[in-house]
Amino acid sequence: MKTSRIFRIFMMLLDTIVLAILRPFRKFSHLQTFECQKTSAEDAPHAVDGTRPQDWGIKAELEVDGEKTEAYSRSQPIFMDPAQPYARHDGIVTFRGDQLRSGAAHGDFAGGKTLRQKWSLPTGKLAKGYGHGFWTGSGWTGQPLIVRWTAEQRAAMNLLPEKKEKENLTEVIYSTMDGNVYFIDLEDGQPTRETIKVGLPFKGAGALHPSLPLLHLGPGDSGAGEGEYARAYLYSLIDGEKLLEYGGQDAFAPRKFCGFDSSPLFDEATDTIIEPSENGIIYTFRLNSKIGEDGKLSIEPSEFVKLRYKTARSGEDRYWLGMEDSPVIWKNYMYIADNGGTLLCIDLNTMGVVWAQDVADDTNGTPVFSLEDGVPYLYIGTSLHWTASRRLKLADAPIFKINAITGQYVWIHSYFCNTVAGVSGGVQATCVVGKHSIEDLVIFPVARTPWVRSGILVALDKKTGREVWRYKMRRYAWSSPVALYAEDGSAYLVQGDSQGTLHLLDARTGKLLSKTELGANIEASPAVFGNTIVVGTRGMQIFGIEIA
Repeated sequence: MKTSRIFRIFMMLLDTIVLAILRPFRKFSHLQTFECQKTSAEDAPHAVDGTRPQDWGIKAELEVDGEKTEAYSRSQPIFMDPAQPYARHDGIVTFRGDQLRSGAAHGDFAGGKTLRQKWSLPTGKLAKGYGHGFWTGSGWTGQPLIVRWTAEQRAAMNLLPEKKEKENLTEVIYSTMDGNVYFIDLEDGQPTRETIKVGLPFKGAGALHPSLPLLHLGPGDSGAGEGEYARAYLYSLIDGEKLLEYGGQDAFAPRKFCGFDSSPLFDEATDTIIEPSENGIIYTFRLNSKIGEDGKLSIEPSEFVKLRYKTARSGEDRYWLGMEDSPVIWKNYMYIADNGGTLLCIDLNTMGVVWAQDVADDTNGTPVFSLEDGVPYLYIGTSLHWTASRRLKLADAPIFKINAITGQYVWIHSYFCNTVAGVSGGVQATCVVGKHSIEDLVIFPVARTPWVRSGILVALDKKTGREVWRYKMRRYAWSSPVALYAEDGSAYLVQGDSQGTLHLLDARTGKLLSKTELGANIEASPAVFGNTIVVGTRGMQIFGIEIA
């Protein structure tokens, strides 16, 4: 619901006063721990008391190649080995890098403690499909893709002549909310090929096929023109040709609204795409892709499978169905959370729901998979929406550690947050699961706490859920942090905030090392290749920033 600016300012002032009154009397964070079954990575995911799908009133339905069916068995089973690299491309090809959503950094990072702006490139705006106003610049989640093409790949692509000949060209592929896809040289910020103009707002990150020059794009909303409804796209990066549209105005969808903020995954062995949608459907289909003798890329989709479901509390007005986060895939199991606060484990080879868990609220941050002492876990936080108090929109926003085999809680660490006029507090971002020198830490930004406009970045101990350090930000963050690891073992964090400040921190201590002002809300999540950060802002600029 749209509200006036005066009303939003009034509510922020009122909530600030209420928070000030509550601070001496109420804990702003709370930790719970739980007992759960002993499991290992050798166990198959399964439900237990409290995580059985029927415990949450889940009823699922399937459609295969346009026909409803009671049961399904995939013709070529999916098995994504977590020990094997997700992609053959040299770069960041999906949101948070791979099928486990391990992180958005790639290449050799030489270390450094200073942020320096190298280049910037202007983007634009696009009229919204409802009401008034515009989608501007890069929004949530808004992560770019970055890939270094081989000489053979460059020769086959429609790159600009000077870029086609450039050795070790590293290309930034950035779909933004002005409805365009920009192609940029990571080194100098110059265009590498013609912009693809789609005309629908891209909020989520795109995705590349793990081995082919095939780009998936997912608009997050419909456009202003007649027939400009949201649907997903596949484009060839050989010649820029559109190969497929799917998912728009789907009669099988349980929800009217449609968007594709989720960044899909591809199973290379079976040439299958897996894409959840905000319309409440999880899509999978085989691409049957090939590059012909003429050098063109083509696809012939088959085995088009759709899974839809409902829960005991889901509806069109509250606890919405549909998924804005991106899927995690471990072996043949997919983990995905939804707008209604349900985390699902799904067997991709039967499309059956294995277990379900309550994650309380509108869940936009993507789960991150972590194998610890031979046991698989998931980390995820939720935004503050359905569980907020009726008038002041205050409540605890939880961060979860969940056993990926059974779906049981390991610990929950909650933070008291605020939401104003639909602009969510809590966790909108995807966490960093630490490696190397921060292997014991998981790091989340929490928005609109302890004050309405402020936020915190917290490092929690993986085993206990206790806070190890806290970094206070004057303005909250929806942007996801990125972890960087130097050869000497030191770990760094990059974090953007809603004021337009990009922070560089020591990831072990939370100490600020450097910051730079980008002039407008950094709602999008950065990606880092080597020592260069790429991120867009709501101020209609894409920046290349060096860590020196």
